[in-house]
Amino acid sequence: MSDPTLVKVRSTTNTKTITTLAMLSAIAYVIMLVSKLLPSVNGFLDFDFKDVVICIGGFVFGPMASASMAIVVAFVEMITVSHTGIIGFVMNALATCAFCCTATFIYKKRHTMAGAVLGLLLGVIALTVIMLLWNYFLTPIYQGMPRDAVAAMLVPIFLPFNLVKGGMNMAATLLLYKPVVTALRRAGLVAPSVSDQPSRRSSAGFLLFSLVLMATFILLALVLWGVI
Repeated sequence: MSDPTLVKVRSTTNTKTITTLAMLSAIAYVIMLVSKLLPSVNGFLDFDFKDVVICIGGFVFGPMASASMAIVVAFVEMITVSHTGIIGFVMNALATCAFCCTATFIYKKRHTMAGAVLGLLLGVIALTVIMLLWNYFLTPIYQGMPRDAVAAMLVPIFLPFNLVKGGMNMAATLLLYKPVVTALRRAGLVAPSVSDQPSRRSSAGFLLFSLVLMATFILLALVLWGVI
């Protein structure tokens, strides 16, 4: 026979998890809308920073949470503001899952600062490789371009675009993870941490690394936009 207290605790925890994931999904959708104000690369490739929020959610709740949020946000985008239909939905969900699920899976196995960096780095690689393949197969369909023309764009356009997009999402996730999770803990939506806190010197070095990483990829984005 189940303990009523244990059942109540589990129910409360599940409710908090669903509430938090719904809130993060809503924030990710808003960030997606704001991201659309940025200029496109080559006329149709958009930088999208919703992956930062989805990845943070995955770091807290696991890779399945990342996948669920990615699919939900991509679906809502498809039925509200997207003009690329089901193909755009598939590309959108694949890109986010490639980055976020890879990163959060590694972080789940190595729950350390180094594990987060490694997971995000592998997420950038997974995003780049997977989207090169899917851009080759699907871009000719929804953009109405010859496949030969898309193939010619893979290395000079799609490759750097996905690397820069993934790199900026990686840097932003590293910068925002701690303040976002701290806010969620103070709101009682996430359980308190039981891990050892990093030293101030380690935290400062990690912050500096994240800022340099972000600055580097912003400069590369400006190159892709033709600003510099």
